[in-house]
Amino acid sequence: MGTIITTVILGFISLAALVLILLVTNFFGIWLRAKIADAPVSFMQLIGMRLRRVPLGLIVDNRINAIKAGIPVETDLLEAHFLAGGNVNSVVLALIAAHKAGINLDFNRACAIDLAIKGTSKTVLEAVRTSINPKVIDCPNPSSGRTTIDAVARDGIGVKVRARVTVRSNLDRFVGGATEETIIARVGEGIVTSIGSAASYKNVLENPDNISKVVLNKGLDSGTAFEILSVDIADVDIGENVGAKLQAEQAEADKVVAQAKAEMRRAAAVATEQEMKARTQEMRAKVVAAEAEIPQAMAEAFREGNLGIMDYMKMKNITADTSMREAISGADKASSGLK
Repeated sequence: MGTIITTVILGFISLAALVLILLVTNFFGIWLRAKIADAPVSFMQLIGMRLRRVPLGLIVDNRINAIKAGIPVETDLLEAHFLAGGNVNSVVLALIAAHKAGINLDFNRACAIDLAIKGTSKTVLEAVRTSINPKVIDCPNPSSGRTTIDAVARDGIGVKVRARVTVRSNLDRFVGGATEETIIARVGEGIVTSIGSAASYKNVLENPDNISKVVLNKGLDSGTAFEILSVDIADVDIGENVGAKLQAEQAEADKVVAQAKAEMRRAAAVATEQEMKARTQEMRAKVVAAEAEIPQAMAEAFREGNLGIMDYMKMKNITADTSMREAISGADKASSGLK
């Protein structure tokens, strides 16, 4: 019985020794590196990170970098940010850059910025660098396919402007703030408004800095992740005479309308003429119909004894005499025309 107990005890001791050897083999190098760098990490913390499938080297090395830069960061915070899908390396580098530049940026805000821009081409380190070193944004963005912002002065002359906007990241508004596209859109709107309010295109050419003043006074960086430092007009060109072009198009449209109205009146006149011809033919038909009733009336008068043969012959003589006179009159007219 004593032999069995001894064997069991020796087995437990061997197992504990084996576990200890495995721990030392797997974690001693990382533990020693952290200890020497005055950023100690306990073996239990290392075991917990391994069980949670967190890369030990990434967490420990970034904590060492932060502590060496004078930024105390706990491993639990770094581990939590990694498990949330954040970029631990970018966050630590951003904190170091902000600390060296004297910018107030705490760990939680850096993590929030990193998670907010997740899935984009930007990083929290880039945001901090832009806050330290302002960057220039072209307005309009060349990738949009346009190279100038086109506007029209009050005299109808078009003006083409290309601007460059110098911005600096505002870390306090970076989370939830509008992006560069909003800055470009607002600056473009301000440029169009400034040119549109100018009395003449000459005023824009003489004082292009007025555009910058108008744009800056509008507070276009409100609600965005950037602070506009300056708006510089890089190029100003003259465009088309939009006013004259619009007037010519309006005149052409008025001419087309007038032609259409004239055509309507002509069509109405033709229709009236055809209607009058139809009425004339109708009246002639009525006359012919009335004349056709005369022989019937004469026959009826003969039957009733109201018309005698001598009266009929006298009427025929008058009719023949009238026809002869008309024939003679027509011949005289024809002969006079030939002369």
